[in-house]
Amino acid sequence: MASFGSLTGPAKLGAVRKLLDTLTEDLKSQALQPKERDTALEELKVYGRDPSHAGPIFTKEGIETLTKFAFDSTSDTTSRNALRVLCNALFLKPETRQVFVDLGYEPKACGKLKNDNRDDEFLISRLILLTTYGTSVDLPKLIEQHQLADSIVQNLSRHATRFSTQSATTDNANPMEEMALAETLKLLFNVTNFAKDHTSSFDGALPHITSILCAHALPQTKTPLDPPFSLLINALLNLNLTTPTAQSALYPSTEPTRVANRLLQLLDLSMKSYTDAALDPSVAPLICVLSVIYEHAPTPPHPPKDDDDSSSDSANNDNNNNNNPDMIRTTIRTKLLPTEQDRKTVLGRTDTLPSRLLRNWTNPLAPQFRSAVAHLYFDLSGRDAVRFIENVGYGYASGFLFENNIAVPAEAVEGGGASGSGSATAAEWSGAAASASATRGRAVNPITGQFLDEERFADLPEMTMEEKEREAERLFVLFERLKQTGVVSVQNPVEMAMQEGRIQELPDDDDDDEDKLD
Repeated sequence: MASFGSLTGPAKLGAVRKLLDTLTEDLKSQALQPKERDTALEELKVYGRDPSHAGPIFTKEGIETLTKFAFDSTSDTTSRNALRVLCNALFLKPETRQVFVDLGYEPKACGKLKNDNRDDEFLISRLILLTTYGTSVDLPKLIEQHQLADSIVQNLSRHATRFSTQSATTDNANPMEEMALAETLKLLFNVTNFAKDHTSSFDGALPHITSILCAHALPQTKTPLDPPFSLLINALLNLNLTTPTAQSALYPSTEPTRVANRLLQLLDLSMKSYTDAALDPSVAPLICVLSVIYEHAPTPPHPPKDDDDSSSDSANNDNNNNNNPDMIRTTIRTKLLPTEQDRKTVLGRTDTLPSRLLRNWTNPLAPQFRSAVAHLYFDLSGRDAVRFIENVGYGYASGFLFENNIAVPAEAVEGGGASGSGSATAAEWSGAAASASATRGRAVNPITGQFLDEERFADLPEMTMEEKEREAERLFVLFERLKQTGVVSVQNPVEMAMQEGRIQELPDDDDDDEDKLD
């Protein structure tokens, strides 16, 4: 006798068809005992994991039978067993999703989502999530008439309460609770993405999202944005973060920088962990959320006096001072703008968080990430081109300014370098990232962002005449090759000098130091 769910090929197909026929007949006669019914569904679940030779499960009749057991059964165990088979079917065969929607059971699914049970939360959230792809499901109707948004918010509230009342570590967390949280966050993201006119119905989720984000223990893995962190961050992207509810959740009065600090912590860990190819899907959303947090942070009612600028914008001072009216933005600038240590060399060459971000500014494998980072730094600079260049150097800033048609003021790239006086006007203060305190009055190379007094040049002996001649020959050949490619129209400078009569032929035994060019 074959073991439970072990048949393959035609034998498996026959077993699947017999199980479904038995269950379909049981809907009418209810001849099976509860244990027999649950055993049949369990075996069907095993066979349904592989769609080969399991066709009857994915037919209209098979989906209808499973749906009726899932939502019409009075037994919670039977209902959940059927839901597991149903979710697997909708996941493996996308065409079955519309079949389920056509049966009209979405209202019952929303009703079941209200249950305070993590298995139900996981299964129903996944089921509704799958129907958001390629079906005619009416999400606005489910929100307005069947309290879909309220149920999602309530489930997030339960998770937030759990984290606030117990030590939430990866060691003692119930796996089903973590799985249910993940499915609820995925559902929240999809519903707010496909029903954008109803995002206000989910405003109540924000306090719970930020609470979980800050209270959940960091993953003990090499990928710090593993669920639920990536899902929490993605959920924030679709919600309105300007409402009073959002403001109190993102910038709580007791600890205004709590959310910003957790996001910065995750960013620091992520920049040490993810490969170039993973930056776009994993880390770019985090950068976008940080930008929004910075943009909508409470601003001081009046600009501070010039005497206070150096202390409030210092990249090395302790900014966790609740008396600072701009402490959220100051905290973010402090963590992300280059420090004095960074400016001891060309920006982007140290191992700090700002340097790791700058190094990816031109990463060809992460176009979305590098664009998000550039926009974030432009925001940190008060969207001012001069400040932007002072903060990151013209070498990094030029591409962004050109792509966005932002004019570069002449004073931004003057040869003397930025002086960093330490004072700021009222206009500069309102959103500008004052890098002056990071330079502390020391001149900075406007191209590289390095302190001028820290620049070091190789101590090489002066070239001999023979070396100069060889270098000139090399340049001549390179320009000729470049001209032959046809990519650019360029005149060889040596050829130009010859045409203008500026080259003198020296005798072979000439030992003078006179240059060939007048």
